[in-house]
Amino acid sequence: MWIPNLPITIVSAVAASAGALCIFKDIHGGPPFDREARADNKTVVITGANTGIGKEAAWEFAKRGAKVFMACRDMEKCEKTRKDIVLETHNKYVYCRPCDLASTKSIREFVHRYKQEEPHLHILVNNAGVLEPKEKITQDGFEMTLGVNHLGHFLLTNLLLDTLKESAPSRVVVVADSAHKRGTIHTEDLNMTGSKDKAAMYAQSKLANLLFVRELARRLLETGVAVVAVDPGLTDTTLTRNMPMMRSITRFFIYPLFWPVMKTPKIGAQVIVHAALDPKLATCAGDYYVDMKKTDPSASAQDFEMAQWLWKVSEKWTKLNEHKQIPQASAA
Repeated sequence: MWIPNLPITIVSAVAASAGALCIFKDIHGGPPFDREARADNKTVVITGANTGIGKEAAWEFAKRGAKVFMACRDMEKCEKTRKDIVLETHNKYVYCRPCDLASTKSIREFVHRYKQEEPHLHILVNNAGVLEPKEKITQDGFEMTLGVNHLGHFLLTNLLLDTLKESAPSRVVVVADSAHKRGTIHTEDLNMTGSKDKAAMYAQSKLANLLFVRELARRLLETGVAVVAVDPGLTDTTLTRNMPMMRSITRFFIYPLFWPVMKTPKIGAQVIVHAALDPKLATCAGDYYVDMKKTDPSASAQDFEMAQWLWKVSEKWTKLNEHKQIPQASAA
């Protein structure tokens, strides 16, 4: 039996449901950080700024008046993103600079060039992250996930510490992840040689992030440099889409289930902006914020002795103290 206007009714119902789902998604994502907070006269370096929450955080900083240095591996993508940010925010002080966190040489070259160009650094955002689906190593022989997520940022931060101190009050913001709760520091083999468990490698790198934050904050007490770890939550980015469950055939069934509760990159980036600009966080010493709320990380992330052990190993692996002279940047 034909029911008049049934197709229209179905379309209307689907549209209404989709609208309601989008509204739920926006509400679930959480509120944006104070739109009136400004970043005028502040200089920001943010890694992984050409995509995902890094891109949105860079946009937010530029919109709020900061001078922004986008430290990225892919200069073509970075430049495209930079142009978009400049056009949308009307802030011309946004720059692309090559920095491959999988190469200690590239990191040193970035720092050398940065210090020649810019005397200040008020906010360093260690945002870039990878979750490699295949086994890879960095140019220095580190397991890629640990190398980029932890060791690369460890070296970058330490090489910029003098500028951060001279620019105080300043802040270091490290993007963490709840995956750290499942992480273990494999002291006998940090590279997890031969392991095929990419999720475990990622969890170890995120636990390393929080142990780094803890020890860095201890070392920077009374210097005017705040240290904050943030967790943006489940956000719809390329990193999330590289999760093992999202890369298999089940992605087509799982992704639609998770989509309503996944944050957009713009909302996910708000935790970074909050940590970088909220006056109440100016004296943070290794605090961990989830959805802009101070939270206790796992017990493993608060292990003082492990944090010191990891720091010493990271110093040795990145040869932090062996190169007093930063190499000249390669010709473009």
